[in-house]
Amino acid sequence: MARSQNTFLKKQREKQKQKKKEEKMQRKQERHENSAGGSLEAMIAYVDEFGNITDTPPEEPKKRDEDDKA
Repeated sequence: MARSQNTFLKKQREKQKQKKKEEKMQRKQERHENSAGGSLEAMIAYVDEFGNITDTPPEEPKKRDEDDKA
């Protein structure tokens, strides 16, 4: 009788493990679908000339052509 009881408990534990694994995969999938974004562009921050952190890139200074100097 002890043998059948052990087998039953093993099966129950295996079912519980499988259920937890499936729930974990579902939560992972939901997080992945609902993520706000993780792209590189969303994570980049810039520092302006005053030392403040902004999310817009600085304006490029106008470069003079070498032909204008000559």
